[in-house]
This record gives sequence, structure tokens and C-alpha cells, in this order.
Amino acid sequence: MLPRKSIIPEEFGLPGLVSRMPRKPVFRDRVNKARFIAKNGSCNLAHKNIREQGRFLQDVFTTLVDLKWRFTLVIFTTTFVSSWLLFAMCWWLVAFAHGDLDPERQNGTTAAGRDYCVTDVKSFTSAFLFSIEVQVTIGFGGRMITEECPAAIAFLITQNIIGLIINAVMLGCIFMKTAQSNRRAETLIFSRHAVIAVRNNRLCFMVRIGDLRKSMIIGATVRLQVVRKTTTPEGEVIPIHQIDIQTESALNSNSLFLLAPLIICHIIDRTSPLYDLSAMELQCSDLEVIVILEGVVETTGITTQARTSYISEEIQWGHRFVPIVTEEEGVYSVDYSKFGNTVKIATPLCSARELDEKPSILIQNLQKSELSHQNSLRKRNSMRRNNSMRKSTGSVRRNNSGLTKVQFFTPGDGVQNLNAVT
Repeated sequence: MLPRKSIIPEEFGLPGLVSRMPRKPVFRDRVNKARFIAKNGSCNLAHKNIREQGRFLQDVFTTLVDLKWRFTLVIFTTTFVSSWLLFAMCWWLVAFAHGDLDPERQNGTTAAGRDYCVTDVKSFTSAFLFSIEVQVTIGFGGRMITEECPAAIAFLITQNIIGLIINAVMLGCIFMKTAQSNRRAETLIFSRHAVIAVRNNRLCFMVRIGDLRKSMIIGATVRLQVVRKTTTPEGEVIPIHQIDIQTESALNSNSLFLLAPLIICHIIDRTSPLYDLSAMELQCSDLEVIVILEGVVETTGITTQARTSYISEEIQWGHRFVPIVTEEEGVYSVDYSKFGNTVKIATPLCSARELDEKPSILIQNLQKSELSHQNSLRKRNSMRRNNSMRKSTGSVRRNNSGLTKVQFFTPGDGVQNLNAVT
């Protein structure tokens, strides 16, 4: 008996058949990672182990503006109350040194002709009230300074100057926090998803932006960046590698006229970091596309910036934004309820590089798109014809429902069936 190996050749065995079977490309699952820019534009970055904390105190005003509102209000209140208490102690010491707090003098038993430094300052409470009146320029007419003490006059001048400085810094901080540029950015909106589709025979990355206010953003510009983790040929790992990508507006070197929502288009060409990505590879990649909109607020003249980002799950391949601007009675109308709506269109699933190497793929895709469009038109027309035929048959049945059938019986001739109109 021949051995088993000589009966079944190796090329027809199970290992040989498996090795010759065509294999699909295997892509690794994308590891969930923290996004660099959140959808609301905030930077998802934590600063740790900062040893030189004193640098923040060198720029006190910016530090106060960057603080949260609760901390700013606490510092605002603490600063004013502390200054009032400090100068209240100074006024109490002046009155104590001059002898205005002497009980015998307050009862009027001392020698007359000696004036008070500050009238009606008889305790620390009255000194605190006088300090508030001096610093906030509120005078009730009961307490006032006299010519008796030159030191009191010096304290009055010092408190006025320091009070003006505190008012300028604190009120300026409150004003800057209420007029920050990021407040204007709340009305600059971005589409929930980005899309990749064919436009002008080129594969393009598109995102829609809009402004909800009627006051315009002057000199608006849009920048796109791709953030991804890369490794250099030398083995250096760059965790946040920012790559600028060009848009159509940037190529023309013109600012945007952001009067109505616009679609920002990036042509995926040889210089684009998306050039080698297909639809399948995009879903498995860990890239993040950051969109930055900058401009000057027309009403205040302050430069503002709005940001958002799109990860691979938020990029829809083969979709296009629906039109939202229509003309109604001579006025252009924008329907913001459809701002982020997209419609699926025929788009090749290959990368932009493959489209450049094989232009026939795009031609075949356009032919399929045209054929599907014609089929949809035919189905629509057939449905319309069927609906019209159903309506016509229904009207005929309603007209025939008014006719009844009457039978006449005769003794000799049998039954005669006659139709009569009732």
C-alpha cells in the first residue's frame, strides 16, 4: 500500500489550498485615544509638574482673566475688603496717636480748642466706615478730615491712589472676562460630521461652517490641521504631529465672506496627508482633523477664534452636504435645521492615490452613478404612472357605483335582464 503522502499531492492538501487562497487586507482595530481638541473647541491638554509657578504671578492681570468666575469674584471681594480693613487700621492708629479716642475728650472734659484729626471717629468700626467712604467716594457728611494732622492728609492721598489702582485692575479684569473673544465664538458653528466625496473630479474633504449672528466676522480665515502620532525614520516618536493642509480659500489667498454658511473644501492631492487613505483605512486610522476659524468681530474689533475637530468616526465617506440656502420672495433664506444633514452619493472607496493612478475608476463610478440616477428616475416615473392609474380607476368605480341592475319577469318569455339608470 502506498503511503498517504504519495496519494494526495502536497499542493492539493489543506495547507497548500489555504496558502493559495486570496487574503483580504487585515487592518488593526483603532485604539481609542483622547482627542486633542474637543467638539466645543476646548483643548484637551493637562499641564503637570510645572515647577516655575512664579511666572504666573509676573503676569497678574492675565492670570486673573484666565481664572474661573468663582475664583475671580472671591479675589475681587477679598481685595476690596482687605484694603478697607488695612486703611481702617491706619485711620484708627492716627486717631489713637492724636488722642481722639481718649474717653475724657469724647465726654468733653478736656481743654477746648483742640480739633480732631477725623471727626466722629471714636472706634475701629467708625474708622472702618470712614475708610469705605474715602475709597469709594461716598460721603454722608458725618465724618471728615481736618487740618489738625498732616499724617492724616498723607494717608488720605495714599488711600485714594491705591483705591484707584485697585478699581482699575479689578474692573478691567471683570470687563475682559465678560468681553472675551471666545464668547463670540459660541455663535460660530461647525457641522457635526465632515464628509469626503468627489467634487470637480477630485476627491475632497469638506466641512461646513456658519455664523448665527447678523454682525459679520471681518477677515475670516480657516485653517485645517491633521494631528496624528508619527514615527520618524530615525525612530523618534512624535505623539502630536501637526500637519497643515491647504483649503481652496487658502490657495486663493483671500479671506472668507462669512455671510451665509460655507463649505470648506480641501482637495486631497499628493501633498495631503489623506492622499494614501482609503475608506477602510480611514476608519482604522487614529488621525484627527482640526478646523480653526479666525476673524475680527465687527462690533467690538476683538479677534476671535473658534475650533473643532473630527476623528475618523466623524468623517463620512461618500456623503455630501444638502443645500440649505434658498431664495424666497427676493430674500435668501438659510434653514439651519438642515445645517449638518448629508446625503449619500456614489464615491469610490479607494484612496486618492489610486484614483490618480487609475482614472478609469472614477469614470466607472460616474457611469454607475448616472445609471443609478436614471433607474431612480424610471422608478419614480413608474410610481407616478401607477398612482395616476389607481386614481383614474378609483374615479371610474365611483362613477359606476350609481348604476343598479333591474330584472323584469314575464310569464311567457322568461326573464329579461335590463339595465336601467336609477
